[in-house]
Amino acid sequence: MKNSLLILSILILLGACKNNPENQQVTADELVDEISYATFGEAISQDEAITKEEMAALFNTLKPGDTVEVKFTSIVNEVCQSKGCWMKIDLGDQETMVRFKDYGFFMPKNISGEEVTLEGKAYIEQMSIEEQRHYAEDADATDEEIAKITEPKKTLSFEAKGVLLKE
Repeated sequence: MKNSLLILSILILLGACKNNPENQQVTADELVDEISYATFGEAISQDEAITKEEMAALFNTLKPGDTVEVKFTSIVNEVCQSKGCWMKIDLGDQETMVRFKDYGFFMPKNISGEEVTLEGKAYIEQMSIEEQRHYAEDADATDEEIAKITEPKKTLSFEAKGVLLKE
């Protein structure tokens, strides 16, 4: 009887130690970095996004009136502090003014310095004095800074249909 109990106990222990796929360790090669994003506007993916440097080079090939559909990843320099209705995005030694398709969505006002991926239409525009002053007011510029805006300027512009914000 003692032997039967001993054999039965050993069999139970061996059965409990059997390989269970749920308990197997994963190797480093099998790990996948899953990054979480908040989506604004249309649902977009991170796939095939170009870098800010590639985006700057693309802008340098455009003339006023040209447009190109593109997706890129960069850092937010500034956000409208009134409603979150525009952003300025870093392109290295320049930046692009981003507005949102049909004003269909807005961004959080506290995301300066955060990484975003944007998909939409890049274009070059001449921004009027009035429009420049409006954006300067939204950015809480001083009266002196606003008064210095005295002529239209060429602007790298982007109309985003969707934005991913790394959480």
